[in-house]
Amino acid sequence: MAKRAVRARLSTLLLPEGVDEGASILLVARGLRGICDGFIAVLLPGYLLVLGFGQLAVGLISTTTLFGSAIATALVGLVGNRIAQRGLLLFAAVLMMATGLAFAGLSSLWPLLVVAFIGTLNPSSGDVSLFLPLEHARLAEAATGDARTALFARYSLVGGLSAAVGALAAGLPGSISAHSGASPLTAIRVMFIVYATAGFVILLLYRRLPARESRTDAPRVPLGPSRGIVIRLALLFSVDAFAGGLLVNSLLTLWLIQRFGLSLGAAGQFFFWAGLLGAGSQLAAAPLSRRIGLLNTMVFTHIPSSLCLIAAAFAPTLTLTLALLLARSALSQMDVPTRSAYVMSVVTSGERPAAASFTAVPRSLAAALAPTLSGVLLGLGWLGAPLVACGALKIAYDLSLLVAFRHVRPDGGSS
Repeated sequence: MAKRAVRARLSTLLLPEGVDEGASILLVARGLRGICDGFIAVLLPGYLLVLGFGQLAVGLISTTTLFGSAIATALVGLVGNRIAQRGLLLFAAVLMMATGLAFAGLSSLWPLLVVAFIGTLNPSSGDVSLFLPLEHARLAEAATGDARTALFARYSLVGGLSAAVGALAAGLPGSISAHSGASPLTAIRVMFIVYATAGFVILLLYRRLPARESRTDAPRVPLGPSRGIVIRLALLFSVDAFAGGLLVNSLLTLWLIQRFGLSLGAAGQFFFWAGLLGAGSQLAAAPLSRRIGLLNTMVFTHIPSSLCLIAAAFAPTLTLTLALLLARSALSQMDVPTRSAYVMSVVTSGERPAAASFTAVPRSLAAALAPTLSGVLLGLGWLGAPLVACGALKIAYDLSLLVAFRHVRPDGGSS
């Protein structure tokens, strides 16, 4: 009885009222994946450097990973309604286990690129893996109305906080190496085994999900009256995603290592605080958007964050650079929830699923193009170029978004 009472209490704290208890499984799984994504994004460049690869390899691995995730997301959208969601989630967990074991055992670039393409590694700060659309679909079935909104907010918050905690774990290989006498390469490979183990735990969690299908059989509605707006948004979002791809967490870690000689442990501490600030900024986005509007929140918080990023490229000291990057983190994520809400508010209700897919897939593909270019720039010795290019492109995106949509009301109409 006591265990049941404790379990019920934890479920109440974790889940909003009116949500199926099965959603707690997805939140726990998201937390485990976030921890793994947090330390992998920091350790990946160090691992590749220890293996003897250069900056270009870091960019290639990041690009290949993002391309694979984008294609997997598109495939889920095409065939996901024909296959049981639980089965796809179980497959994704097995793929996570295989990815961790493969990266722990392989040392050649081409096999690593193949695993990066078909696997579940995430070199960025957000969730771009196969898990995301599958878990989102399952979460959408677990609640309705305001409870569904609250559930998605908690899902995002769990992801952001767990990734921040995971970044701290990037310092563990240094401790393992120092206390056990193991080589740095072996110590980092242990973390990939931890990644695979987390995949096994997630597999066990998913097995507890009920094997039911969607509650609704509503047909998908293609884009109609909102097609023009959605196409313009997708093009602009792709510019923003390409800019962000120039500086995914793995490449930012590489930049900090090369410019200031930052250790992986210190980089992990930085990303921990950056992750906390990013999660806090998402919480602040909703009340701010109620005061100044969705579009203004997206634009006028994003531009200062981009200016901080450009300034960091020229900052003469590590302390000033990290301060500018942390200020950027405190502002740069406010457009994440507001962007999704804005898309949903400028299309008709029946077009919302199609609009979400149409804006997400091109964004993922655009982000995948950038890391290799960034790796080339770093390899040429132009260390500040990815930061400046990322910031400048994002500012251009923000201004273009403001000009193109300043007269569009967030209800599908125009002023």
